[in-house]
Amino acid sequence: MVHRLDPLVIRHTHRIPFPKGPAGKGGVAARQFDAALMSVGFKLSAELLERLSELSEGTVVDTAVRTLGTVREMVGDHVRHNVYFVDFPANVPDTFDFWTRCIAEALADDGARASTLEQLSIGVVNLLTLPSYGDYRHTYTEMLAHHDELIAAAGDRMTVLHLGGSLDDELTALYLALAGSSTPLGEDGLRDLRDLAGHCADGPQPAEIPVRENRAVVNQARLMAGAGLLLDTVTDVLRLACALSGGDVTLQEPTRLRTLPRAVRRALLAGLDEVVAAAPAKLADVPAHREMWKRLGERLHPHEYPRWPHAADVFAVARGEKAAHSLDGRVEELLATNDITGAVELLKAAPGKLFRSLDRLLRTALTQDERDAVVAAAEQVVPDVSGRVALSVRQHLHNRAKETGEQRVFVNRLGRAWVTDDTRAPVPAPERERLIAALDVELRRRLPPAGHLLIDPAVLDVALPLSGRATASGLGVLPRGSVSPVDGELLRFFVYWKQTARTTDFDLSALLLNGDYATVSWLSYTNLRDAEGEHSGDITDAPDGATEFINLRLGAVRGTCVVPQVNIFSGEGFEEVEESFFGFMLREGEQKGRPFEPRTVRMKSELRGPGRVALPLAFLRGSDGRWRAQWLHLYLKGTPTSNRVEGNRVTVATLVRGIVEREHLTVRHLTDLMTEGATTVTVWDGKAVPAGPVTYVGLERPDGLHPESRVVTPENLRDLIPA
Repeated sequence: MVHRLDPLVIRHTHRIPFPKGPAGKGGVAARQFDAALMSVGFKLSAELLERLSELSEGTVVDTAVRTLGTVREMVGDHVRHNVYFVDFPANVPDTFDFWTRCIAEALADDGARASTLEQLSIGVVNLLTLPSYGDYRHTYTEMLAHHDELIAAAGDRMTVLHLGGSLDDELTALYLALAGSSTPLGEDGLRDLRDLAGHCADGPQPAEIPVRENRAVVNQARLMAGAGLLLDTVTDVLRLACALSGGDVTLQEPTRLRTLPRAVRRALLAGLDEVVAAAPAKLADVPAHREMWKRLGERLHPHEYPRWPHAADVFAVARGEKAAHSLDGRVEELLATNDITGAVELLKAAPGKLFRSLDRLLRTALTQDERDAVVAAAEQVVPDVSGRVALSVRQHLHNRAKETGEQRVFVNRLGRAWVTDDTRAPVPAPERERLIAALDVELRRRLPPAGHLLIDPAVLDVALPLSGRATASGLGVLPRGSVSPVDGELLRFFVYWKQTARTTDFDLSALLLNGDYATVSWLSYTNLRDAEGEHSGDITDAPDGATEFINLRLGAVRGTCVVPQVNIFSGEGFEEVEESFFGFMLREGEQKGRPFEPRTVRMKSELRGPGRVALPLAFLRGSDGRWRAQWLHLYLKGTPTSNRVEGNRVTVATLVRGIVEREHLTVRHLTDLMTEGATTVTVWDGKAVPAGPVTYVGLERPDGLHPESRVVTPENLRDLIPA
């Protein structure tokens, strides 16, 4: 049963838990396992290959079967990727010629002739009514026969899988890392944490669970296992109730609360009672979610349990029968009377709220004394602010140095984005610079000693993961705002989707922009071929899964920005389909191969978000002529049907500009702070690694690191954020 959790370890850590099994002569099976992995762009580390070779052949084969299934899914090779045009990217027709051919074939079809003639008589033909449009005209096997084998290239991706400990040890370590994360996890991360928390409920627990959503998931598992709850505020209980109802533990979306068993009701009420009895002031948190508390009261029946009177006070506050003034309300009352100093003094009791209010307080302060009071209070409480909030505010203040009159980009927790003019007054420069300096001093103090710091320069422009919701799940995915190099002659995007119940049409497109973010051209089903590349053809129904590709020759691209996007033309949304993901491949000019080759996949991310248009990332050509990827992870609302690249060009260009021109706090900032306390700093050249323990920060763990090394890669980049 526990082996069902194997994939979590491999996906999150790129380690294979060392299998239990008899010793033997598994060398041949281990080498075959390694060869099979290399065919999909993975490889066993030297140490792991050696250790597997010492096990029995059967043990190695069982491990290989489980691992290969996981890594193939990680890279998107667990499904068949067919194309509409069997020779793609060769022999893609001109769009108008292709449409004309589809009409001619419809006129030759007895079942479609009359309808097609009627449409031609009025001058408008619906492509979806043509029999040869939108459905595969050949099998996957027939498509493969049209393509040569992939020619291996030095630039092909090769992700190394390392030796892990026992499965139980790996699961415990992963649970502690996710549960104790200092930054919120994405939806997939919360789901994985839920699975791990149930398995690890009776084992070691993190010393602290700073993120409330994580605590709700852990408490759900602990409640089911009969373990004690970890509660600090009344809202912890509300989040737990939402988790038990399968709802949103972030409390951003309403949850339909379920009827709960009596034992669960008693546990929640007892927990509430204990929290309020220890700190009655925490009743002030209730009004923020008054309606949810009312609905929870209807499920818990607190009047049936007079032995927990403090729990009953919570619902009395929710019903308005008992007063409990929230901190936010008291602060707003003071600000309404321009009492900046009074508001600051009150906010010192909640350092996180004070730091999130700094911009507003400094903009509204009327005198230098008030501004000085704001900064002094921030300097006083900065040691009590979480590392994530400190870094977020530091990034915000850095970007506030820009001139006013620009546009602001807002991105919510689901990736929905919108743009508005920035009408805020500037933050005074002296106070802004003083706060930035105080934050850097505090962050430097919190960072652990690095010892020998080994840095992969390719990771320096990766944005710090200040929220797990700024990153999609997948392979090679980086946080929003990250910049990574793109090396290769051919860039190929792909989208795969499989509908659940309704006919669903996803359309892959690429918008090409110039340096001023004006449209140069695009590739889509309405423009199958251009100077830059080719589209693989429009698929309009995916009961068994479907894939669309766009092939780009980077040297031929006009303009300086390429924005791939996935438009939902009709049918189910990204969160309704059975499966959907986006990715890109890089190839050298002469590599040939199938349309989809797992060894060339650089990134594959799940498409799960609101709206009808997805913008995973953009590709930018710098002044040096080199291309780089900038990660977006955005979703546009779009229209209910018929979304097309032509219809959202202006919105997309505006959003991309806002993300690209915003300066994100990157790994470079923290490594610069870490170098001051390091004994040695080495820039890794991709070859030899130091013999002793190091703190390694890079895109992928090198083979041969000392076992006592601390390793930070994108899979656990959140560990770099100080508590």
